[in-house]
Amino acid sequence: MARSNRIEINPKVMLGKPVIRGTRIPVELILRKLAKGAREADLLDAYPRLARADIHAALSYAADLLADEEVILEPRRRRTGS
Repeated sequence: MARSNRIEINPKVMLGKPVIRGTRIPVELILRKLAKGAREADLLDAYPRLARADIHAALSYAADLLADEEVILEPRRRRTGS
């Protein structure tokens, strides 16, 4: 996974959760706010230390994590009876 220079993982900051470097703003918070309909401008207003590039880095970081996920599908079970 390509690690952005904008994302930091430090066990002494937010219990090691990925945050925007130099802040205590978790990547998860950014993703949840966007998922609930927040716009980039909303986040930039609410978090003055946040930059547009930080938001894009958070999205990229999440996409990279998902790209490395392994999905194991179980075979479908046949229904019996009625």
